[in-house]
Amino acid sequence: MSDIQRLRRLGYDSATGKTAYALTAPGGLLEGMADMSALETATVWLALAEAMTNGTQLDADEANFVLARVVESLGEVLPIAARVVEDNDALALYAEAGRNIGAGMRDMKP
Repeated sequence: MSDIQRLRRLGYDSATGKTAYALTAPGGLLEGMADMSALETATVWLALAEAMTNGTQLDADEANFVLARVVESLGEVLPIAARVVEDNDALALYAEAGRNIGAGMRDMKP
């Protein structure tokens, strides 16, 4: 994986409004900051998306914008969740059991 592909978003520069990125190291301070930024961003977009879907109807451009931000947020948060599960033996066992149950159910014939 190239360094560009490993850049993590840290948030926004308060002076310019531009997105700030960093090359993070596993377990490092910058990785923790990037994780926190991703979780905070996902929380905000979840709240906004819920409010928008429960409120007035969005036009197509607004809906596409919100959906794109939610997809970006999921793309940042899911690797964090996967890393937490990988690093926790008990969670990894539950995840494996869940996959096995799901595979078994798909293989069942009605």
